[in-house]
Amino acid sequence: MKKPILIGITGGTGSGKSTVAKSIYRNFKKESISIIMQDSYYKDQSDMTFEERTKTNYDHPHAFDTPLLISHLEMMLKGQAIEMPIYDFTIHNRKKETVREEPKDIIIVEGILILEDERLRNLFDIKIYVDTDADIRILRRLTRDIRDRGRTLESVIDQYLGVVRPMHLQFIEPTKRYADLIIPEGGKNRVAIDILVSTIKQHLTEGPVDELPRPDVSKILK
Repeated sequence: MKKPILIGITGGTGSGKSTVAKSIYRNFKKESISIIMQDSYYKDQSDMTFEERTKTNYDHPHAFDTPLLISHLEMMLKGQAIEMPIYDFTIHNRKKETVREEPKDIIIVEGILILEDERLRNLFDIKIYVDTDADIRILRRLTRDIRDRGRTLESVIDQYLGVVRPMHLQFIEPTKRYADLIIPEGGKNRVAIDILVSTIKQHLTEGPVDELPRPDVSKILK
């Protein structure tokens, strides 16, 4: 098996990282591409009470089991399958079950802090930062956390002001300088998605590229 291409997609909470990842995913056969969520690698907190787990700062680098994520990515780069953790946001802890993830030609890793750790950052062939205005991001987070994670409006606002925003400014925003490509407005930026897909296909057929290829504008505008 040829060494997979490893793509890192980061940005603030609600920036549209998942939309970008899914937009890329749809351009390839599902047998050749997979998406790994950094959220799956929140640390196991079984030794803590539920009350204690609710107070964890989930936007700090220490909240993640980064060594395990690095180990799993290194295994996949060697053509080995992994047992990926499953994180349950309603209980603020990992589930006992895992999911088997087979190595693929293209591996996308998506998360808020994947470019913060140098060891993890150095694994990526392509590094992407999704840059979206803060007011849009907080509205998206409100909708997601209330709808999907059992949060209340008040708790989401308190967490955003007390933890999410300061952590974004301290740890996430600075990683923008490591990105090969910065995408404004996430998955709505079709030109950027087309450039990415073109780059990935070129990487797969010709090996690593030194710079992003110029998009074929005539095709993009059709």
